[in-house]
Amino acid sequence: MARFHLLPHRGVYRNTPRFGNARPARTPDATLAELLDGYYRHAEALVTAAGGRVVKFMGDAFLAVWPEARAGDGVEALPVLKRAVDAWWAAKGWDSRVILKAHFGRAVIGPFGTDARFDVIGNEVNVAATLPARTVSLSAEAFRCLENGKRKAFRKHTAPVVYIPVDDPRP
Repeated sequence: MARFHLLPHRGVYRNTPRFGNARPARTPDATLAELLDGYYRHAEALVTAAGGRVVKFMGDAFLAVWPEARAGDGVEALPVLKRAVDAWWAAKGWDSRVILKAHFGRAVIGPFGTDARFDVIGNEVNVAATLPARTVSLSAEAFRCLENGKRKAFRKHTAPVVYIPVDDPRP
């Protein structure tokens, strides 16, 4: 039996909270840990209610996945999840806004390390993590997971044009 599984497709979502002030540095460690525990529980409940699974938390960020059959539900839930998380931080008196990034693709899942922790590994995870975003950002693959009628909640955004040296090897 294989230890790792290559999923045919999986929704991959990454969040990156952005603190609007330097408050974490001024907050006692125990207080911050208690706050993050509450945030983890809140975020996990929201993701689970939308049919997803939080893979891991990394400080104030998390990685979550949705099965292929629920990928559209996950994409559709992102604006609601953003509003709920932002409201949660505001209710705690913190100027923090969550940034959500979503991509849909293949990934390797399974137990990793000595503790056999569930994780998701692969280039598609990196695609999600590196999407440009200020609020919610979907890759074209994630956008295509939405039913046609639900695509109206999103619009195409073309990133700003940048210029690179003529001898740069990038295409």
